Amino acid sequence: MPDEPLLVSTAIASGLLIGASFADGVLQGGLWALALALDMGGPYLFGAAGWKLAPHHFAERHALIIILALGESIVAVGVGVGAQERVDFAIVLAAIGGTMVAAALWWLYFDVVFLVAARRLADSDVGRAQNEMARDSYSYLHFPMVAGIVLVALGMKKMLGDTGDPLKLVPAAALLGGTAIYLLAHVGFRYRHVHTINTRRLGLAVLLIAFVPVAIEIPALATAGVLAGALALLIVVETRAYGDARARTHNELRHGHGGN
Repeated sequence: MPDEPLLVSTAIASGLLIGASFADGVLQGGLWALALALDMGGPYLFGAAGWKLAPHHFAERHALIIILALGESIVAVGVGVGAQERVDFAIVLAAIGGTMVAAALWWLYFDVVFLVAARRLADSDVGRAQNEMARDSYSYLHFPMVAGIVLVALGMKKMLGDTGDPLKLVPAAALLGGTAIYLLAHVGFRYRHVHTINTRRLGLAVLLIAFVPVAIEIPALATAGVLAGALALLIVVETRAYGDARARTHNELRHGHGGN
């Protein structure tokens, strides 16, 4: 059972949502925002010591949310292609680039990050320490990961609208900025678990944001290619840099030493 202050904040947030169902306009939006703030902020403001956590189940459920979000990005590519009157070679290339981006986002999370983080969560001290790690790294930091993926999906769909013309500011910011948000969330995720910063992902996030003014001047297909290439390069560099540790992690989990 949750401790009493957290139960109170959750009850108040639920009451605000019920009240919002009887309102409309600005008042309804304000009640929704306040309820969300209470629901998200309750575990931080009032602590998380009273919860009993199933760490592997908790990590797995959040991983499934990431998979669902990535699946929607693939759907966005399909919808973007299907909306075209004529599918030419440029659109095919753009669709391939969009799929590569989604695959790269999947790899960056599931190849090692998910495995190591889930094991660290399971191995942490049961009680407050474990619950606060779950709260910070999953309940909070997975939110910008999913938000980033959603923005990428928006950018992909708009990109397929006219691959030969530059992206407008909003879809360019969504495609490149969404990827940057996703990478920055990974930086925060790692820092919360091991207190070190992944400078490669941080650096790429900064470069992608800086590339937005360029993206609105060059063909959308070129932007897709740059993004897919940058993510592929990041994966290659990280795989080579962490080769031994990566192989050891996969081997340990393959032989059942990753914890269950």
